[in-house]
Amino acid sequence: MENEKIVYGLDIGTTKIVCLAGKLNEHGKLEILGVGKSKSLGVKRGIVNNIMQTVDSINHAVEIVHSDYDLQVNSVCTGIAGQHIRSLQHSDYITRQNPEKFIDNTDIEKLHNNVKKLILLPGEEMIHVLAQEYKIDGETNIDQPEGMYGSRLEASFHIVAGQTAAIKNITRCVVESGLKINALNLEPLASADAVLSDEEKEAGVVLVDIGGGTTDVAIFKNGIIRHTAVIPFGGNVITDDIKEGCSIIEKDAEALKIRFGSAWPSENKDTEIVSIPGLRGREPKEISLKNLSKIIKARVEEIIDQVYRQITSYGFQEGKNKLIAGIVLTGGGSQLKHIKQLTEYITGMSTRIGYANEHLAKGTLEEISHPSYATSVGLVLRGLKTNNFEDIQELNNHSQKKGSVNNTTFFENWSNTFLKYLLNE
Repeated sequence: MENEKIVYGLDIGTTKIVCLAGKLNEHGKLEILGVGKSKSLGVKRGIVNNIMQTVDSINHAVEIVHSDYDLQVNSVCTGIAGQHIRSLQHSDYITRQNPEKFIDNTDIEKLHNNVKKLILLPGEEMIHVLAQEYKIDGETNIDQPEGMYGSRLEASFHIVAGQTAAIKNITRCVVESGLKINALNLEPLASADAVLSDEEKEAGVVLVDIGGGTTDVAIFKNGIIRHTAVIPFGGNVITDDIKEGCSIIEKDAEALKIRFGSAWPSENKDTEIVSIPGLRGREPKEISLKNLSKIIKARVEEIIDQVYRQITSYGFQEGKNKLIAGIVLTGGGSQLKHIKQLTEYITGMSTRIGYANEHLAKGTLEEISHPSYATSVGLVLRGLKTNNFEDIQELNNHSQKKGSVNNTTFFENWSNTFLKYLLNE
């Protein structure tokens, strides 16, 4: 039965790597069967910069799922993000030879193939080609053209592109871990599946996923993805600023941010002080919570300003582009105290924190509904909708256990075929 299919999501983030196992229960909710988490080594700002360290981190997370939950992870749905991601809009059309015959999937595929011929920047590949709306003989706002008649079929597309090297590095890390890849998804699209409702996507909403290394932005309107962007900094830069501003080590800076951090300094009194143990017998260091909040606010303002630029470039103030549902913050960085209020103050848009509760079955560990797991949950949800393509299956059948991918020619062929699969989405 379909609802018995177990899917494994693999979120390769900058701060942590999560392997999440889940299936749909009889009520159509996601039942989490297992979770493995490891510290992410070898990934910086969403981009792999050390293959072996990343492979080791993936193996550790997968092994937890295997040993603690007695589940065998063979294939995964994984995500991609990073500062190399960019999006663009493109329109294209085909002229049909026989307008008396109704439009079918062959016509739509031909139109999509036209888009794939688009010349990108050197070293770039398309990750997603997402049709937004179709036109038939000038008739606009057509969501599904199949079965209709017409001589000219055209569409506007949202194209997500990324650096070929970065895409291949992610896929190689997964393959080197002895895993097969069922799907590769842009991470903000996965997060959106986890925390946004269909009503919000229809009304117009901005998803802002504040991760450790990057902040991902996705804008939806009329149920369709309209704009995506990756801002090349996230929660880690806040930690770095605390580390430098308070002259403390990174571990203490991260702990301060999580436990006492606030994006609204006026909420802290001048007398509120926290003491940090000194290093190797040195005197404890006293930190003013108001000063801590000032440091945090300055960096969060920079992140939200960058987000607002993306929203403005979309043209949200125009009537047809109005984003009625405002902003939804998710990711680990969304848990900073008063970040919702600061976001509303900077953007003037209503804001809420995004949790995956709506899609999770009752009894799910509270930790999994935390915004820092939004991408992981979304990858499993998207995996439940994805079927393996024949060419991917054929190459996956040749992949073996850990350490087997030593043949460079095989891997290059695998990667190139996988990129072709991505373009067919």
